[in-house]
Amino acid sequence: MGKLEKEYLYWMCSRVRELGAVSIRKAGEYAGGYQEAFYIEGMEFLRQGVFRRETMARGFDRAKGELEDSLREYESLKERGIRFITPLDQEYPKRLKHIYDYPMGLWVKGELPGEEIPSAAIVGSRSCTPYGEQAAEHMGRELAGNGVQIISGLALGIDGAGHRGALKEGGKTWAVLGSGVNVCYPRSHYPIYQSILEKGGILSEYPPQSEPKAFHFPVRNRLISALSDVILVIEAGEKSGSLITAQLGLEQGREVFALPGRITDRVSRGCNQLIRDGAAILTSPSDVLEYLGILQPKKVNLKEKEDRGLAKIEKMVYSFLDCEPKHIEEICGALHLEVSRCMSILLDLELAGMIERTSGQYYVRKVL
Repeated sequence: MGKLEKEYLYWMCSRVRELGAVSIRKAGEYAGGYQEAFYIEGMEFLRQGVFRRETMARGFDRAKGELEDSLREYESLKERGIRFITPLDQEYPKRLKHIYDYPMGLWVKGELPGEEIPSAAIVGSRSCTPYGEQAAEHMGRELAGNGVQIISGLALGIDGAGHRGALKEGGKTWAVLGSGVNVCYPRSHYPIYQSILEKGGILSEYPPQSEPKAFHFPVRNRLISALSDVILVIEAGEKSGSLITAQLGLEQGREVFALPGRITDRVSRGCNQLIRDGAAILTSPSDVLEYLGILQPKKVNLKEKEDRGLAKIEKMVYSFLDCEPKHIEEICGALHLEVSRCMSILLDLELAGMIERTSGQYYVRKVL
């Protein structure tokens, strides 16, 4: 694709907000190019069935007045560390080409995912439990440590935990945003956002500066699933956006793994439903690695090793804890311990990486 042609495609992707990926592609095919499409009236596209609604035609004509602004923005991308990748560029992700409504333009900061490297999406509830967050981080860490690329959406909860796990292991991870690539959402994840740029990349089909909007997220989910070979749903409610990602993945021929949960847990209902409908049960990273054909080197079971080295009273405290946060008063009462003694034991277990404090004086057993 020549530079001029790409500039006009950039204009369509960034300025004609009424058009989706398929309509943009059809307009270029009908006109014989994106520069040629610019000079065709929107109503002509409507009459020819290229556009489905009059609002698309009017939006197309109205956006022509923004061409100069679009060209200036396109020229400024490089100095802002952003690339605009199109399906006609050699580096455009091949995995995306396999879906019907593949983006006609991707804004990218950092790298693109490797084409021949296995990828796994880690998705789930924003309002996850401490157990779900630990499980997502554990999966991200173990899969990334075995060379798997981690794809997610930078959201609160499970998404962020999956990214963190990969980053802690020094692996590579990518975030697909529902905003522009230079708009970190949520803002609290800016440290993760920055780390991802050093160990992977940020992708979006929305122009730079685009603010996150509710309808953007279901649309971007198809890219998370398409960029992945497998999809891990860690925790999801009955109407979770993660179920949309899972359904899209199934339609795209991806394998879906779901973490089972208790039937009384609201955030596990979606996962249990997926398993009921045929998704694979996620019990450990080995399930995914085996599916991807990756052989795991044998590892020393650190949990067993550390457990054997614990004093009797420490074993009692460790055994009492599980995935549900327990307050220090509950622990002291159940085990008949003085608060000062209990706090000392909890600190030792925390420093050993066997438990963690979730908030206040609440503690949970860590997924090892």
